[in-house]
Amino acid sequence: MCTYAKIAVFLVLTSSFLLSQVRHDPLTDNEITQLRDSALDPYTRLKLYTEFARARLTALEQVRTNPKITDRAQKTHDHLQEFLDVYDELDDNINNFDKRGDDLRKVLKLIIQADNEFRMQLHALHDSGAGNAEEFQQYEIVLADATDAVNSAAKDHRDLLAEQEEAAKHKKKSSQAAEPRE
Repeated sequence: MCTYAKIAVFLVLTSSFLLSQVRHDPLTDNEITQLRDSALDPYTRLKLYTEFARARLTALEQVRTNPKITDRAQKTHDHLQEFLDVYDELDDNINNFDKRGDDLRKVLKLIIQADNEFRMQLHALHDSGAGNAEEFQQYEIVLADATDAVNSAAKDHRDLLAEQEEAAKHKKKSSQAAEPRE
């Protein structure tokens, strides 16, 4: 009987540990379908990721301004984590399309505008959260992670756009030089 009790306790502890390790997917089924449909089109796919990240910050702002929300700090943390997860996916997709040699100039301009928007929203959240230290403590780390991710990626996005603009100029010049003169 004692052995069965030990096994039962072990199973309960193991299953609770495994359940705590399950990661929540920040994307809805509809968003996943949209991404799947645009898998090969960098403009559409990256634009979708940008919209999804923006939607996470919009939902976060709604939580922050709704006086009926009682667990505001936890919901703020959760929305920030979802934003960060989606934003990281955006950045991974940019890197993948760049490695593939896709022209990302047009969509990078939209993403850079979104980066600036995201930085302003995260900065405003930091400033407003500092007024309530107890609440702020619950999401301070994920806010710092999100801010660092956006700041770092924004620089990378600007650099990549500059590289692609330069490459396009050289490509255009070399194609004009290769054309026969009449």
